Amino acid sequence: MSVKYSPVIWNRNKIVYDLVMLSAILVYIWVFTGLAPLVSANQAATDGAIVSMRAFGSCAFLMLTFVLSIGPLARLDRRWLPVLYNRRHFGVMTAAVAGAHLSFVLDYYASLSATPPIVAVLTSNTSFGQVLGFPFEIFGLLALAILVVLAVTSHDFWLNFLSPPVWKAIHMLIYVAFVSVALHVSLGPIQATSHPLLAIVALSAVSLVGALHHLAARRDAAFERNSPCREDAATGWVEVGDPSAIPEKRAKTVVLADGSRVAVFRYDGKLSAVTNVCVHQNGPLGEGRILGGKVTCPWHGFQYRADNGCAPAPYTEKISTYRLKFIAGRLFVDPKPNAPGTLVAPLRFPGEVS
Repeated sequence: MSVKYSPVIWNRNKIVYDLVMLSAILVYIWVFTGLAPLVSANQAATDGAIVSMRAFGSCAFLMLTFVLSIGPLARLDRRWLPVLYNRRHFGVMTAAVAGAHLSFVLDYYASLSATPPIVAVLTSNTSFGQVLGFPFEIFGLLALAILVVLAVTSHDFWLNFLSPPVWKAIHMLIYVAFVSVALHVSLGPIQATSHPLLAIVALSAVSLVGALHHLAARRDAAFERNSPCREDAATGWVEVGDPSAIPEKRAKTVVLADGSRVAVFRYDGKLSAVTNVCVHQNGPLGEGRILGGKVTCPWHGFQYRADNGCAPAPYTEKISTYRLKFIAGRLFVDPKPNAPGTLVAPLRFPGEVS
């Protein structure tokens, strides 16, 4: 979504994003197919179909690794946010590349079979009782099936139709797909070659995803520890602190006693508080900023008015707002959320002129 909260249409940013991604894929396939025959001592590995199969398969694995790395990278470093904005495009393209890999596999191994190609691949090896020689193909097909489901349901129509919690739960299957791909590679291609490069790449990819998620989780845990809920004994309101410490057109996120978070924004000499959760994909609004006079989610650009939590017309999304007040010179927020779309007059800094 753009700053103007335009509908999901290919704007300039999306076009550039997709062109860069497509160019990187084409360059990778070109380099792989050119170098693979030169570095392989195995004559079979120089076969064009096998090279293409491996090129698209390895590309899909690396793309899936990157898809799962974008989220924690953006949490750790805001400079990754532009890559996060259109991550769903990346996921759809990953499914397409994985589908191309399967087409080469079926064309090479099952094109001459009298049975349907997929059935031929699944029934050609039934050694389920052993690790060495285990039918690794099922893991690849499972991963591809998940990627296709996620690609088909990536549009916001499905998010609205299914509801954000259900949609998010379905798209968490991306981790099952990643584990399936790792098993597919470990039980198949890695065992079929004596060269350690593939094993190193696969292990590095799994380690990278695990490490980034661990670091992001530690960052969130540190935030929780360093942001204790301090309540005013008389009113029960939660302390925000010194408003001058909040950067202009940015927010400070406050953790309430129940674990929920409130984003307190400072803009144009005013202060407003809204829930930290975007209704689109539960994005962290407190990590966003005020753009065009609207609170803008850092994940996909969904926007809301800071004073009433309503999306600009003609959109109808609403988020909860919170009341603010000063107590002994310190800023406090009422822990009780208002109904989504409730207007709360912005609080001005002491001494500010209306």
